[in-house]
Amino acid sequence: MSQSANRLIVRVILVLGVLLFAGISIAPIIGAFNESRSSQSSNASNNKGAAPAVDQKTKLQDEVRGYELVLQREPENQTALKALLQARLQLLALGQGEIKDVIQPLEKLASLNPDQTKYAVLLAQAKQQMGDNEGAAQTLRAVLETKPGDMDALQSMVALQMSQKRPEAAIGLLQEALDKAPQANKIQPNSVDTMAIRVLMGNIHASQKRYGKAFEIYEQAIKSDSKDFRPIWAKALVLKEQGKIDEAKPLFAKAAALAPAQYKDEINKTATQTPAPTATATPTASPTP
Repeated sequence: MSQSANRLIVRVILVLGVLLFAGISIAPIIGAFNESRSSQSSNASNNKGAAPAVDQKTKLQDEVRGYELVLQREPENQTALKALLQARLQLLALGQGEIKDVIQPLEKLASLNPDQTKYAVLLAQAKQQMGDNEGAAQTLRAVLETKPGDMDALQSMVALQMSQKRPEAAIGLLQEALDKAPQANKIQPNSVDTMAIRVLMGNIHASQKRYGKAFEIYEQAIKSDSKDFRPIWAKALVLKEQGKIDEAKPLFAKAAALAPAQYKDEINKTATQTPAPTATATPTASPTP
């Protein structure tokens, strides 16, 4: 997938604004983990200022051992499970431990909290990072069977399919969610965010350079709710990626005017910043800006 296409998928995650466990998504943690691992050998002879990091690692490792002892006595102690997961994620960010270390507490938390899909989504992300794409897909499908409009699961499944260069499968998944939305929203009002799904679908088309189809989806979304900033922002981002800055500017301004306060700074930043030409990105589920 091209650098431009990757950026578009990353942008849509910001548009949709997903919150995961404690504001943490596995993928950025793994990125930090891999970067730390790759740099350890080159920095081994230059350890000035490393003491605070060493102290933090030691503290986290002590915490992990303590939580593990608690869980030996109380295997379903959710406070200890959540704290263990948090500590292991932090260790991964510091280049310590293995990705598999977070699997067991995530599996336990997901089984104990079937209604809190954030744990299943994080579990799927961890499996994907370990190369178990089928296991990740099965975990996400299980969520979507009972909650077809769960945006955390939908975005993670789309990210998985896009990483496998399967944009048509991703679009099909989103269309299926849209088809199920009326019945799902009838049973549980507002359980499926159809606007978010349409925006994500439009961005996938744009990532494949099917700009006409993308703009058609954005325009339909804007007509359906002229006060929702998300399709306006998405269209502005795609126009900017195309180099159509003059067309994008008024859309950025309109999106910022309509958006809740917590999104305004991010919209304004994306309107003015120039993407680094050498930057690369991986589709992930990220915390709200």
